[in-house]
Amino acid sequence: MKLASGCLFGAAYGDALGADTEFLSVNEILQRYPPAGPRELAQDTPVRVTDDTQMTLAVGEALLAAARPYTAKTLEDPLRDAFVAWNESPDNNRAPGMTCRQACDYLACGLPWYKATISGSKGCGANMRVAPVGLLTTTNSGVTASERAAIAQFQAALTHGHPTGLAAADLTACAIAELVAGADPSTLPERLIEYANSQRSIYHADWLGPLWRRQATQSPESFIEGGWDECLAVLERLRQAMQHPDRESDPCQITGAGWIAEEALTTGLYCFLLYPEDPVSAIQRAAVSSGDSDSIACLTGAFVGAYLGMSTWPADWQQRIEYRERLTRLGNAWDS
Repeated sequence: MKLASGCLFGAAYGDALGADTEFLSVNEILQRYPPAGPRELAQDTPVRVTDDTQMTLAVGEALLAAARPYTAKTLEDPLRDAFVAWNESPDNNRAPGMTCRQACDYLACGLPWYKATISGSKGCGANMRVAPVGLLTTTNSGVTASERAAIAQFQAALTHGHPTGLAAADLTACAIAELVAGADPSTLPERLIEYANSQRSIYHADWLGPLWRRQATQSPESFIEGGWDECLAVLERLRQAMQHPDRESDPCQITGAGWIAEEALTTGLYCFLLYPEDPVSAIQRAAVSSGDSDSIACLTGAFVGAYLGMSTWPADWQQRIEYRERLTRLGNAWDS
């Protein structure tokens, strides 16, 4: 089924589809792409993606480059190098987020990562790139669920130091891991709520070190609890929305516009759960949205690809998408 490849290419396809609709209202999108929004990738060769896919590649390639077993010590330099290389690349011209740019500038100066991060930011850049972490398993990488959680939060923390950014990245990786393992999509909101409650007071001190001190909190536990509580609130919104699924309304009006990490997660999941067996309709629904359309569609594509695998996508898209060689290499590394 090539679930890892389906996830990574799906993220790129969603990113590319949503790139032309970001910053537009739903009415403007429908006027540009009648009657129901874009369903085909652009005719460009290659089809361009945004910084979302570029950063996903950076995380994935850092994971392949890092020595095993993964620890904060073995993974910090590969992530730092990959993020700085992305920031300084001439291809970094796709309207990248200012939080990522600023944090990467600080990382390039050699600051300790916990001082380089933007401590008040929980932008979606913390979790739109985390899909490769969700593909790590004990079989393909020797990574436990607890280690996967720590890695997801750590890669987020290098740029986005807000606890909600960490928790949302962890949840995104967990959702992908659940889908790769064969979870029923209809049970996913409840499973993620259960997971969030189980992790609520866990601070991965070996990975996150003194990050909690950047916030005005009394303890590491109270720091991370604040992030999980915000994520639990939007997961409850998602759970309620799925009791009455609405394929017609703007998803951003239901689960959030996606500019912040927890809303990017829930709105990406919502679009996936509306069309769990129809990948193109899922990313189309995400692209026809009034918020951060490329990031929402990127996450939606990752979820549906992790569930259905590579063969679910139109065959000709693989040859046309930008960075297909790098995506293929990563997918092959983690496909079972």
